[in-house]
Amino acid sequence: MNRAAELVENINRGVAAVRDVYRELETRPVNRNCALRRECCHFTLTGRTPHVTRGEALALAKALRATGRTRMPSRFDGCCPFLSAATGKCMVYADRPFGCRTHFCAAAGGPYARHEVADLVQRLEQIDRELDGDGAHVMLDAVEDALAHLR
Repeated sequence: MNRAAELVENINRGVAAVRDVYRELETRPVNRNCALRRECCHFTLTGRTPHVTRGEALALAKALRATGRTRMPSRFDGCCPFLSAATGKCMVYADRPFGCRTHFCAAAGGPYARHEVADLVQRLEQIDRELDGDGAHVMLDAVEDALAHLR
């Protein structure tokens, strides 16, 4: 197998592993009720921007590509760039980051307790290392970098 094919295979394996973590999280008996109100997607209102590992960024980049886009959408209103200005819905909801899944939204039940998800965080960190990542980065920057790796 040539180097380019190895890189693609490694990326695909990493994205699959991240999606496995997300599926595992969905099986956890934590009382959540996300009503898709989207306040958490307004970063300037919350003062919080998700940080993602390399695996999560690659999953987001692939999800963005699946929408037909090759670049990050531009938003100048302080909202998540994945929040569609036209529909108000998350364009990459199925691959939204761990932080968005375990967020702090009081309406959804508040944040997950660390002990409820620590093992999953460790798995995401391990996937990050396997993809030669160096820890979580601001989502916007990390996805831009991941898009460059997918070219």
